Amino acid sequence: MKNIKIIVATHKKYEMPKEDIYLPVQVGSEGKETLGYQKDNEGENISSKNPYYCELTGMYWAWKNLNAEYIGLAHYRRHFTKAKLWTINAKNKFQKILNRKQAEEILEKTDIILPKKRKYYIETIYSHYKHTMYIEPLDEAGKIIKEKVPEYYNEFENLKKRRSAHMFNMFIMKKEIFDKYCKWLFPILFELEKRIDPKKYNDFHARYLGRISERLLDVWINTNKLKYKEINVIYMGKTNWVKKIASVIKAKITGKKYEKSF
Repeated sequence: MKNIKIIVATHKKYEMPKEDIYLPVQVGSEGKETLGYQKDNEGENISSKNPYYCELTGMYWAWKNLNAEYIGLAHYRRHFTKAKLWTINAKNKFQKILNRKQAEEILEKTDIILPKKRKYYIETIYSHYKHTMYIEPLDEAGKIIKEKVPEYYNEFENLKKRRSAHMFNMFIMKKEIFDKYCKWLFPILFELEKRIDPKKYNDFHARYLGRISERLLDVWINTNKLKYKEINVIYMGKTNWVKKIASVIKAKITGKKYEKSF
C-alpha cells in the first residue's frame, strides 16, 4: 500500500472525501476560527499570506510538514476523477472522486498525476491572462525566471504561444519530485511578492501569486521533460458558463478585467 496524501484545500466547511488518502486542510487558518480540519498555520508555514497565495499556503504547509511517499493537492470543490465527465451527475459526484485503488494503479506507471489540460481556443495562455488580469506581475515573474533560473525562460516565453495548460494547481507527485518543484516555485513567488506588493490591487487581483503559479507548473514540468498521466477533474459546484464565456469575450475585446470568480 502506497503512502499517499492528497491535501484538500478549503476555507469553509464542505463535504470531504472519506478515503484515507485525503487530508482536508484549512488554508488561511491563521487568526481564523478552526473548521475542524488540519490547519495550515502549524509548523513551518505561510498561512498569513493566504489572501495572496490562495491554496499555495496549504501546499507550502504540506511541503514543510507532511511526510508521505506521494503528495497531492485538490480543492474542496475540485477533485480528480477517473470517470468520464458525461457519466457524472449531481447525485453521484462524491462517488466518482479518485479513490485509493485507482490512484495506486496510476502511480504504478508514473510519478505524477495532473488534470487534463484546459484549452484556450481563441487566445494563448499569456494573452488570456493579459485580457482578464493585470499582466505586470506575470511579466515580472518572467524577468525573475530569466535572472534566477534562466534555463526555464524559453519555456516561460512559450506561454505566448501555447493555448492549453494544466490548471488549478492540482497534482499528485512523488515526494522527491514535489520537493524539487517547491524549491523552485516558492523562491520565484517570494521574490515576485517583494517586487510587486499585492496590496496595490483589490482583494480579487491581489491573489495574483496563486494564479501565476498555475501558469508556472507547465514551465517547470516541460523544462524538466517530466512524464505524467492526465485524468479528469470533477467540479462539485455549479458554473455559470454563459456569464463566464461572455466575460472571456468581453475581456478579449474591451480589455475589461475579471473582478470575481465564476
